[in-house]
Amino acid sequence: MISTPKANRLHIGIFGKRNAGKSSVLNRLTNQDISIVSAIAGTTTDAVEKSMEFLPLGPVVFIDTAGIDDIGQLGEQRIEKTKKIFDRTDIALIVCDFEGWDEYEKKLFDEFQSRNIPVVALINKTDLKDIPPGRYEEIKKYTKNIVKISAKTDTELVHNIKKALIENVPDDFVNTPSILGDIVKPKDTVILVVPVDKEAPKGRLILPQVQCIRDLLDNNCKAFVVKETELADAIEELKKPPRLVVTDSQAFKEVDAIVPEDIELTSFSILFARIKGDLYEFYKGAETIDSLQDSDRVLICESCSHHPIEDDIARVKIPRWINLKTGKNVEFVYHSGHDFPSNLDDYRLIIHCGACMTNRREILSRIMKAKEAGVPVTNYGIAIAHCLGILKRAMEPFKMSEKDL
Repeated sequence: MISTPKANRLHIGIFGKRNAGKSSVLNRLTNQDISIVSAIAGTTTDAVEKSMEFLPLGPVVFIDTAGIDDIGQLGEQRIEKTKKIFDRTDIALIVCDFEGWDEYEKKLFDEFQSRNIPVVALINKTDLKDIPPGRYEEIKKYTKNIVKISAKTDTELVHNIKKALIENVPDDFVNTPSILGDIVKPKDTVILVVPVDKEAPKGRLILPQVQCIRDLLDNNCKAFVVKETELADAIEELKKPPRLVVTDSQAFKEVDAIVPEDIELTSFSILFARIKGDLYEFYKGAETIDSLQDSDRVLICESCSHHPIEDDIARVKIPRWINLKTGKNVEFVYHSGHDFPSNLDDYRLIIHCGACMTNRREILSRIMKAKEAGVPVTNYGIAIAHCLGILKRAMEPFKMSEKDL
């Protein structure tokens, strides 16, 4: 599990005022000096992340953030960076000391509550002074998930915080959805069409392909992996047709022409649209492609940063397919990593990657922001299938109703 991608880890954000002891808590939880600890308020200037195996929860990412009461021009920038962590937090630890909660912690809690993010309150520095009963009762009005700790002396700190996390961890993390398990049955045969991706590290498959292979094995299915050039031979050589064919979206057109109509077909990107985002919203968002006009701006979001290749899917192929479909000269804007524009008013459509390197919480947050701004959102695979005129076929494995389609 050490090599588990960050996207598949539980993201635990540590929040609070400056000098509340956030960094000390992180260092105790990880048993390492990850964050610099100082009596000087505002020592943590940027988010500090630590991926680790945190049994029995499994693979997690701890995120130590700057104080939400930071001051000055730089302080405001640090607060904005901290707020961006909200979008990928699965469970929040709010650290305060014996003085209890004031406006800062209350605003934090309200923000997390509006996002349905579970909160555990950590009352730190109990080695110096216990929290007054009145202040403790005030915190209980917000959350009953309260742990009294001392980041310096508490020998039970890790155990008590771990217990609180286990009790409050989101259900969708405990019951991780299967990529293909509800589509296929044990003993089914699935063909995975895997073109050699020039952007993948040499000698390796890209993450969605690997995860699909593992998911099929976990569901006792037979997985056949071929390139698009060997697909026809693979179908012909099988004694009975495969239950499903899953392809890289970039090869959708070639694969659709090869796979008989009575065999279901979809793509890795569409599978990930379902488990990382909202399949229906992505499907409806693709309809906007047909109404794009000259000079409309389309935001393309990539989860990971990379050097674009000559025939890059985001910068070359998708723009080409959209311009061919619409006959318009559409403008494309790109954002990579965890940054997401705060103002979406300038965009007519958002197209997101498969999000294999991003957790579901962040994608759902982006969908929510897009809906609030009235901007449709879709993803790579769905947009490509729509442009090629095969989206309805690519959605058939998910058994969405005719009303939805």
